[in-house]
Amino acid sequence: MSAASERLEALLRLCARLRDPEHGCPWDRAQDFASIAPHTIEEAYEVADAIAAAEPARIRDELGDLLFQVLLYAQLGSERGWFDFAAIAAGLHDKLVRRHPHVFGAQPAGDAAALAREWDAHKAAERAAAGTAGALAGVPLALPALARAAKLGRRAAATGFDWSGEHEVRAKIAEELRETEQAVQHESHAAVSEELGDVLLAVVNWARLLRVDPEAALHAANRKFERRFAAMEALIAARRLDAAALSPQQWDALWNEAKAQ
Repeated sequence: MSAASERLEALLRLCARLRDPEHGCPWDRAQDFASIAPHTIEEAYEVADAIAAAEPARIRDELGDLLFQVLLYAQLGSERGWFDFAAIAAGLHDKLVRRHPHVFGAQPAGDAAALAREWDAHKAAERAAAGTAGALAGVPLALPALARAAKLGRRAAATGFDWSGEHEVRAKIAEELRETEQAVQHESHAAVSEELGDVLLAVVNWARLLRVDPEAALHAANRKFERRFAAMEALIAARRLDAAALSPQQWDALWNEAKAQ
């Protein structure tokens, strides 16, 4: 048995011990699929943060936390007689072989774009075989809204329902902004929220046609804002200013100074 296999077996035994009805951990025994799901999402984001920070030790640790989520799900499934870790691994193995005919079959490998189309086609065939109808079916509701909007846009575009060019989306954004302004002036808060949603959806489609990941772009913008705001706070502290008493003009001057840094 390899070192990896030994470690995995030890982890599986550990998860079973944590869930032991008599001698396990009260917190782990109280968990079910629904209660663990938010933790899984959080752990996935922590992995992404560690990768963005390019910290190998942290990436390793966060991947371990994410792996624990999978092992705990496997233990829950085993207790219910649904599946165990071996079934999860077998299903994944078969799916990866099935979706890579250019590696494990006779199909020749194309370029990256062709492989992406083939991947999407395999996934669509699997959804159809599972009885999941509709090109937009199966996009997880738990995805972040920007990422889900981008995926819905890609799925719709694959059917032929798409803009002819990014200039059309820019015009749509302008139209949605006008409708939002009209809602602000004459309609309810719910109408404003709906129109702003349309603006965001149009912006996501613009990003898709520009080949920009909107989730990653907004994440980078958030980080940039955090850096600049921290720089403003440092300036305020160094000059012993009262942030609450600053005028809009002073804030603007500090912002420009932080940008210049």
